[in-house]
Amino acid sequence: QRRRMIEHELRQALDREEFEVVYQSQHNLASGARVGVEALVRWQHPVHGKVAPAHFISVAEETGLIVPLGEWVLRRACGDAVSWTEPLTVAVNLSPAQFRDADMAETVAGVLRETGLPPQRLELEITESLLISDTDEVFSKLRRLRELGVRIVMDDFGTGYSSFNYLARFAFDKIKIDRQFVRNMTRDPAMLAIVKTIITLGKSLGVTVTAEGVESEEQATMLREFGCPEAQGFLYGQPGAPETTGTAKVTPIKRGTSAA
Repeated sequence: QRRRMIEHELRQALDREEFEVVYQSQHNLASGARVGVEALVRWQHPVHGKVAPAHFISVAEETGLIVPLGEWVLRRACGDAVSWTEPLTVAVNLSPAQFRDADMAETVAGVLRETGLPPQRLELEITESLLISDTDEVFSKLRRLRELGVRIVMDDFGTGYSSFNYLARFAFDKIKIDRQFVRNMTRDPAMLAIVKTIITLGKSLGVTVTAEGVESEEQATMLREFGCPEAQGFLYGQPGAPETTGTAKVTPIKRGTSAA
């Protein structure tokens, strides 16, 4: 009953545009400069207030509502990015359902034409779960997206089953170290070794590496020493509205909670 209720309210929310996009900044670890942002969707429920994705994304995936919602997020993020003072990249997550039910290359090309965002400023993030089935078809769609000039990113790297095989078959522009490795690397030698290995792998392949979930100066310092190019997380502030995203540099702030 709860699932059906959420599905019904999600359909209404799409019609009423009760969603908003907030942005988490990504920083160059060497200079501290903000180089990009990741678009994150939030639901402004008329009764319950701001609802985190964990409470509705799974239902949206199961019902197929993630397709129109994902396209809305893509269009909003690209439209916002065009208005920013700094030419930051904007990263948008794509779900497996969007690949199954739509021609993503055609959709992305249409959004880029509509908003006027240069394709090199758009990053499309996928997870390894997308590649578990219909791998050849997915790679074909990724190549068509790459031909548009956008950047393709593997999110949550290291949490799937065949990461290295996927890296060998497709030249990703960026890989993102999953936050669980970053969170635990200061106290778990195994996690530390994994983080260092992923950074070294990225260097060898010529792929940018971004560490997710950076919460402390200690983590940032370690990543910097390992040669990790980029980081994002609550150390650099909470995800915010688009008007707060145009600043080229920020002063890191210390926080004790995990990244959203």
